[in-house]
Amino acid sequence: MSFERKKVLVLGAGYAGLQTVSKLQKLIGFQDADITLINKNEYHYEATWLHETAAGTINWEDGTYPISKVVDAQKVKFVPAEVTAIHKDEKRVETNQGDFEFDILVVALGFESETFGIPGMEEHAQSIVNPQTASAVRKEIEENFANYKQSGDDNDLSILVGGAGFTGIEFLGELVESLPELTKKHKIDYNKVKVTCVEAMPSMLPMFPEHLGKYAQEYLEKRGVEFLIGTPIVATNEKGFVVKQNDTEKQLEGNNVIWTAGVRGSRLMEASFDGVKRGRIVTKQDLTIEGYDNIFVIGDVAAVMNGEGADARPYPTTAQIAMQLGEHTAKNIKLKLEGEKLKSFKYDDKGTVCSLGSSDGIGIALGREIKGKKAAFMKRVIDSRAIFKIGGPFLAYSKGKLF
Repeated sequence: MSFERKKVLVLGAGYAGLQTVSKLQKLIGFQDADITLINKNEYHYEATWLHETAAGTINWEDGTYPISKVVDAQKVKFVPAEVTAIHKDEKRVETNQGDFEFDILVVALGFESETFGIPGMEEHAQSIVNPQTASAVRKEIEENFANYKQSGDDNDLSILVGGAGFTGIEFLGELVESLPELTKKHKIDYNKVKVTCVEAMPSMLPMFPEHLGKYAQEYLEKRGVEFLIGTPIVATNEKGFVVKQNDTEKQLEGNNVIWTAGVRGSRLMEASFDGVKRGRIVTKQDLTIEGYDNIFVIGDVAAVMNGEGADARPYPTTAQIAMQLGEHTAKNIKLKLEGEKLKSFKYDDKGTVCSLGSSDGIGIALGREIKGKKAAFMKRVIDSRAIFKIGGPFLAYSKGKLF
């Protein structure tokens, strides 16, 4: 291995970026590379737990841990800073804490909410994209419930959820678990609470077989959730959602409006690279981008294709694949430092589990369908494994869900 210390710069400490650093600091020695990790927060947050914070079943701190718990300070320099510009040809990145040069760059800047241009959505709806927005969702619900005794406004008890995808359904599962305690706290008749979920697609949770999606829907309906499937939201205003049913627009009213139906990659991607769509850029099979064999793009800002040719499609942007991308990137950086040929990424799909609160769920794990308590337990295993993979056994013990 060359003794020239190359500058490796990693942008973002989500699942993909932090896994890259965690693996890379084990693969190479201090003399081999100057590794810098940049992230705007000093903590990593479990993005797959945000719906729990939004529903109030955990505090936002429970789903975070300091980045310092993961990085080896002797091998990695961590800089809390916000990336403001990427100059790919100059091999330079601008941040609000100064500029950083690189020989090898890993872009893992994460996701943002995507409203698909629906009028009023950004102004009148809450989203669930980070601990702050998730906390804001819960705060709004609690304040409206507390206000109900004085206002007498039934809309204070009306919760509108846009989207019946993964985040929407997991949020609803936690919500119906936390609402009984919230209504009891404020002496509110639970039957007065109205929870409505609106989904534009003809079915919910399309990543699962239809009967598992039906199981989730019936589980939530028994707990008071009303679903409007195949019903697009055409606007959002101060009253709630405007939906389209049978070519007729209808106003749904509620003072608690949550949008969970869309995410996109960081908007910094469009300003930094060519060919970016919704914040995502197509990578080569080795996870570098066309024309730049020193720039790896992974996680929510990457469109990693499941093959080559016209039939290739991007893999879904999940925590599972993000961590695999991070691990593969670390291995490829080691190969690059050694002057070896980079290897193509191969996704190992271990399955997917969608929680319905703390004691129920649906999923496909290791090729088998699961539901109920088995799915809920498997979800806790997956969540704890993610922490273990990045931070090791001590962090998994303190922050995981199995102990």
